Amino acid sequence: MARRRNAIHSLIILAFIGGLATGRTFFFNLGYLLLILLIVSWLWARLNLSGVRIARNTRTRRTQVGKTLDEYLSLQSRSFLPKLWLEVRDHSTLPDHRVSVVVPPLAPYGAFRWSVHTPCLLRGTFQLGGLTLVSGDPFGFFQLTRHIPATTSVLVYPAIVPLEDFAPEGGVLSGGEAQRQRAYFVTTNAAGIRDYAPGDSFNRIHWRSTARRDRLIVKEFELDPLSELWILLDLNAAAHVARPFDTGGVAYGEVYLPPSSAEYAIAVAASISAHFLIKERSLGFIAHTPQRNVLQPDRGGRQLTRILESLALAKVESDLPFAQLIALESHQLTRGAIAMLISSDMSDAWLAEAQLLVRRGVRVVAVLIDPHSFGVATPVRSAQETRACLEIGGVTTYLVRYGDNLSAALSRAGLHLPSRPVW
Repeated sequence: MARRRNAIHSLIILAFIGGLATGRTFFFNLGYLLLILLIVSWLWARLNLSGVRIARNTRTRRTQVGKTLDEYLSLQSRSFLPKLWLEVRDHSTLPDHRVSVVVPPLAPYGAFRWSVHTPCLLRGTFQLGGLTLVSGDPFGFFQLTRHIPATTSVLVYPAIVPLEDFAPEGGVLSGGEAQRQRAYFVTTNAAGIRDYAPGDSFNRIHWRSTARRDRLIVKEFELDPLSELWILLDLNAAAHVARPFDTGGVAYGEVYLPPSSAEYAIAVAASISAHFLIKERSLGFIAHTPQRNVLQPDRGGRQLTRILESLALAKVESDLPFAQLIALESHQLTRGAIAMLISSDMSDAWLAEAQLLVRRGVRVVAVLIDPHSFGVATPVRSAQETRACLEIGGVTTYLVRYGDNLSAALSRAGLHLPSRPVW
């Protein structure tokens, strides 16, 4: 386009020089005609951009790896002039989110609508927008842009895979003692009755007592006698390995895990959290993401949302070794609790801390992410040797390698029990 404009500029200059040299009106008329053509072309390009309204509608601001983000966009012309050429360029940071499009010619006051369905392949928070409108004149002399800075964000939760028989549910790790504490939610343990109070849900009403006493009576519940569960996730940058990857070629609807031990560890933590919280177990979460992040044990969908948000935003930038994390947070783990340790660190330091937890009466399950399986040379011992050391110390273990099906790796088939009884 710049070359065409320069050519017109040159012709205008030559036309006026010819007119001055020869005195003929033809050259002056030609120069004025070309000058008017440039002005009209510039005005056309400006009007193409000024009479346009664009809207984008995102169905949800939260989604998950393996699911699809759906966006619906519309471009409306408010001008009496046709739009011969418009291009929409999107500046979203979500991988493979192809919103950019060349709009077909629009009639006066016409509209164009399109939709984008993007499979989410990576966890994290991503920007949607802004947009840049690009247009020009019919002769190709000018290309003008108009930036629309409006942006929104979308949070992509890590992948969750179904777990059928993860260790603590199978009876390998038994529950704790009854806690004799009142619960503000419905549990399987009814402890008594009381008068109805404003705000009590109708599913707590005890209808027989209500009929007998002729006033509303509700049930009270105790906490589940099963022990609390904790997830301790190692996000120490020095303990994890990764190699370059490309998201191209991932099948639609497939759950994609990058070749990174940290991403596998985060997916394991998310899957275990969903497994227990869906069953209304009380679960806590500890990690340095890289800030200290401790979620006290709770149950239900709200706790799962908090954990998934923490995992979605987690960065593998912590410089705190896993052994120190366990030592600093061990006071959170009471006797009879279940601690699930997730790490790709094969050093001895945190193995000793895990064995100390076992001696204190904490039931420990370790999920090891094998760093050697990611094709990166690391000067550490093998995962099998680390697993054997943990089992000798009374720790139940699982081993996850790159490319494993997490549902199978975290099932009873992948379970290794301690080589000595845990009392």
